Amino acid sequence: MKNSRRSFLKNSTMALVGAGVLPKVLQAGALAPAKKISLIGIQLYSVRADMAKQPLETLKALANMGYQYVEHANYVNRKFYGYKATEFKKVLNDLGLSMPSGHTVMNIDHWDKSKNDFTDAWKYTVDDAATLEQEYVISPSIDEKLRRSYDGLMLQLDIFNKSGELCKKQGMKFGYHNHEFEFTEKLNDILMYDLIFKNTDPSLVVQQLDFGNMYGSGGRAKEWIDKYHGRFPSLHVKDEIKVNTRGEMNDGYDSTTIGNGVVDPKMLCLLAKEVGGAHHFIIEQESYQDKTPLECAKINLATIKSWGLV
Repeated sequence: MKNSRRSFLKNSTMALVGAGVLPKVLQAGALAPAKKISLIGIQLYSVRADMAKQPLETLKALANMGYQYVEHANYVNRKFYGYKATEFKKVLNDLGLSMPSGHTVMNIDHWDKSKNDFTDAWKYTVDDAATLEQEYVISPSIDEKLRRSYDGLMLQLDIFNKSGELCKKQGMKFGYHNHEFEFTEKLNDILMYDLIFKNTDPSLVVQQLDFGNMYGSGGRAKEWIDKYHGRFPSLHVKDEIKVNTRGEMNDGYDSTTIGNGVVDPKMLCLLAKEVGGAHHFIIEQESYQDKTPLECAKINLATIKSWGLV
């Protein structure tokens, strides 16, 4: 999904819609969108220490490994890793990289109840994502204050839908990325992850399924892929090993190089692509055992490329 190709497709599609014309690919029996081209990327949190010290050199190293897509996890004061949106776009373009998705935590402070509208801070978040030509603007958490009550969670999910509407105006979708609590916490005796699906509009809000985050809390990705077909266009490809410490999610598990743990990410990726339309395969590893983060990034890319996803 090179930037030039994405711009071409976006502009062409808008022109067709404006003219009342649908592409022939949508006319085969029942109307259905064409399958999107799959991509393999890396969540830059995987190399967070390197990005904090030497962002340009780290991005160069990833590009030299063969990565074409990255997902950010650092957006502060309208800057990505210290770069303004236009600057970061140029950095990526110069390295042959693009950024189809990114993580920015949405919280209740991004919603102005008195105005029934988003604050400028969130509007800027969406604007800057559009500058980077992102497809998905993803929040990797739910405001802890809101998820304590059913009404609070419903407010948060309503804001998610409104963010989807805001993103839609710029040709994007809003997304949510799971951690571990969605698979243990309940409200009104309903599991939180089910509540998220039942109360977000799939035309506006996508779900980014993280295989590893859920594992130690009892969540099994296959069950959710089977349960909610088509709701997971983006995946965090992660594997887990049992450890003798608290673990990344306080569940006794750490992430490891993909294919070397207990999660079976290859099976999950192939299944999600087949039945769920997954097309973003974003590698993430947060613990590294006896390797460096960049060594793990190289191993993971070679592994996932052998699976036939793209």
